[in-house]
Amino acid sequence: MKFQLLRENLRIGYVSIRSHRLRSVITILIIAFGITALIGILTAIDAIKFALNSNFSSMGANTFSIQNREMGIKGGNQVFEKISWNEAIAFKERFDFPSKVSLQTSLTSVATIKFRSESTNPNISVQGIDENYFVSSGYELKNGRNFSSDEVIYGDYAIIIGSNVDDLLFKGAIQPEGHFVLLGNRRYLVIGVLKEKGSSIGFSGDNTVFIPLQNARNIASRQLNFTISVTVDNTEKLDAAINEATQMLRIIRKDKPGKESSFEISKSSSLANMLIENIQYVTMAATLIGLITLLGAAIGLMNIMLVTVTERTREIGIRKAIGATPSRIRKQFLIEAVLIGQMGGIVGMLIGIPMGNLISFFVGTPFIIPWGWILFGIILCFIVGVASGWYPARKAAALDPVEALRYE
Repeated sequence: MKFQLLRENLRIGYVSIRSHRLRSVITILIIAFGITALIGILTAIDAIKFALNSNFSSMGANTFSIQNREMGIKGGNQVFEKISWNEAIAFKERFDFPSKVSLQTSLTSVATIKFRSESTNPNISVQGIDENYFVSSGYELKNGRNFSSDEVIYGDYAIIIGSNVDDLLFKGAIQPEGHFVLLGNRRYLVIGVLKEKGSSIGFSGDNTVFIPLQNARNIASRQLNFTISVTVDNTEKLDAAINEATQMLRIIRKDKPGKESSFEISKSSSLANMLIENIQYVTMAATLIGLITLLGAAIGLMNIMLVTVTERTREIGIRKAIGATPSRIRKQFLIEAVLIGQMGGIVGMLIGIPMGNLISFFVGTPFIIPWGWILFGIILCFIVGVASGWYPARKAAALDPVEALRYE
């Protein structure tokens, strides 16, 4: 019996919505805009979080990196010098914790690589690395081999290229290994090609080439800044390794006791958590924008429901005259308001989810269906419907049947 009554109220509500299409469509669209803003932005934020976690976790949970603090100046007149070659080498030779230490430096991010008549755009990043770098960086070789320790020490003109560079220069028709490419005016022998790494928030790790660390030093026209990465054998000993690395590098860089370190140490998980924590403010702002829009939609829906009650006064009088109780009249109008709210929510989700996933496309993450936010949107639209329909429904239920029948 209750189910039949609910179905009848739904049918009456749907008929009423259809009989005032323009008015109903406008209200549905107002609600849809609010849900689109809410679900779209939150879906995009979920995509960014997924990309951050994926990219930082690929570096390994047992890895930390060391670089000079703020890459320059921090507060007042205090200057933190770059980590020099001698300091980086001293650390690598003296750090005896069970781990692998790798060194890396960035030579340029606007290089052009050439092979025969083919050439890349001037957007290639050139990194100088040692033989341990790929252990901690998340890169993997697709073909070829890694640098040998001799190539790193003697600065051989060898190069490992990213997958985008491979596609641009060799186009899959030629195996790159064993061929020479031009980096500037220098010839480098290709010894390896990396697996595709993908993009992360606008940066492509596949537009990168790697040369031996000593070779980068030989061709550099400026003082290089070195980054140290440490991959610990046992994840549980990561904090102990960080403490030991901190003490050793403070001694090497002659940091005075009681003063802050002239370098900073970061774990990949800590970086991801820090960025995600900052994104929470964007989530709060997006939620606030959506709620403000939905508040406007709720006011519009309440206005429409009040107009509907006025227009259907005679109908309410007839229903009461043939036995409809105030409770049933109230439920009928509440269901109609909730129905409009849910229609707006569905439209908003159908638009918002694809819009939010545009970010997924750009950051290279899979298509995301935010089930949690969808449920939140459904509940929110239900609340909007009930809040907007309660007063009009109560007003309809309180109408005197005799007065209602006389209404023109």
